[in-house]
Amino acid sequence: MQQKRFYYLLKIQYLGYRLHGWQRQPNFKTVEGLVKKTLKFILPGRKVKILGSSRTDAMVSANDGAFELFVYDSPLADIKEFMLTFNKNLPPDIRINEIKEVDGMFNVIQHPKQKEYLYLFSYGKKNHPFCAPLMANFQENLDIDLMKQGALLFKGEHYFGNYCADPSEKTILVRTLASSSIIRNALFTANFFPENSFLFQVKGGGFLRYQIRLMMGALVQLGKREITLDDISESLIPGNGQVTNFIAPASGLILYKTEFAEV
Repeated sequence: MQQKRFYYLLKIQYLGYRLHGWQRQPNFKTVEGLVKKTLKFILPGRKVKILGSSRTDAMVSANDGAFELFVYDSPLADIKEFMLTFNKNLPPDIRINEIKEVDGMFNVIQHPKQKEYLYLFSYGKKNHPFCAPLMANFQENLDIDLMKQGALLFKGEHYFGNYCADPSEKTILVRTLASSSIIRNALFTANFFPENSFLFQVKGGGFLRYQIRLMMGALVQLGKREITLDDISESLIPGNGQVTNFIAPASGLILYKTEFAEV
């Protein structure tokens, strides 16, 4: 007889700097691994399963990630109390900030959603070391105005085959970005941050492996005038070669928001 399942959508925040990404891997500290370990401790003897919405890479952080929790046989007795207990036992760099029950038709991967990523960076003088977990630092001079023009080129429906690592034959390389821009950072602040920092802001339904970091890499090369705006435009056309061999550091990338349709 099939066990009855109960379904929950959880929103999660984590600082990725010491973690080896979302997906559980032997001999590495990962978000999924630590979440599963904590669930095993706070729900002893219970059968549970989790499914992540996004497989963030090593050192990438999340302000508003999501995963689905499947609990077997009986529901959680009190979801608010469960969230308090969960957070009390998770490591200090991981936090659950929302939980809601969903039905069996919901699927955290396939359900329509919009993701917003931010890439936090500065340039010029080397940053205070405390910035390292969240902010990338490029010590060369960058033409920010030119980079702003370049970021706008990624908006809309384009071929992103040149901005993907190790695609398979089934990988869909045409993606649509609802927005793509570089703005001055006024969102994340700390007294050890540099006076000026910036955000590369990207929104879309789904992203390819290393896509945003490769896009950021191209923008850095553009800011150093190693490539041109025309090079970026041409890189978004099938059959044209990749314009960047630079993958921007992972620690600047933040999954800022995950929005699900009608949950």
